[in-house]
Amino acid sequence: MNHDASLSAPPGRTRRIVLLGLAVLGLASALFALRGPLMMSAPRCMAGRWHGCFDTFNGVVLMTLVTLPPAVLVAWALAYRRRAAGVPSAWQMSLAEVGMVHGTVPFLWLTLMPGSAPGIAPARVSLVPLRDLVAMGPLGIVGNLLVFASLGFFAPMRFAALASLPRILALGAGCSVLVETAQSVLRLDRVSSVDDVLVNATGAVLAGLASRRWWRVRAEAPPSDRPRPVLTPAG
Repeated sequence: MNHDASLSAPPGRTRRIVLLGLAVLGLASALFALRGPLMMSAPRCMAGRWHGCFDTFNGVVLMTLVTLPPAVLVAWALAYRRRAAGVPSAWQMSLAEVGMVHGTVPFLWLTLMPGSAPGIAPARVSLVPLRDLVAMGPLGIVGNLLVFASLGFFAPMRFAALASLPRILALGAGCSVLVETAQSVLRLDRVSSVDDVLVNATGAVLAGLASRRWWRVRAEAPPSDRPRPVLTPAG
């Protein structure tokens, strides 16, 4: 029975290969779907021009995809160094650190991208909950759900202190409040809405639920894996 059970359970290496294949397939599908808009901004981005690249949605998406291989390389280098030093969960920690940065910075860039009249239009603040959800539309709601999704997915995997849904909710809401405040203070001609905070925090919690199987194990592990000192008898 033990032999049959071991055969039925997929080994860790096979699981990693399957996940890597799914990730490659998903990336290829995204590139195929976005190939037209991305190719329009590619010449400007490759030439290093700000207008038409870094100030557009297509340009930011393109640069996010271009920097994905270097991000994977950085995660591999961090994991290799940690494994050589004997650090437990080296791959998980490294992927979580790189994933938090690479998956969050592009969305922050998009949310802080100025509108048509930055510095001229007055700051617009909407503090009535659920009033702006209709104006967002399905695409806007999905985009707001993804703003801090990477943070909610990877942060509890990296920091045991964040390994609970209420803390992930507080993290997403706090970061969203900072972004909305920055939009208003900098007068970026964008609406600072409480609905954005609610949807952003919800996206972080949903992403945290998706990664719960990994950070829950880390939260239930012993507080320290460091070797304990051995007491030697005196005399």
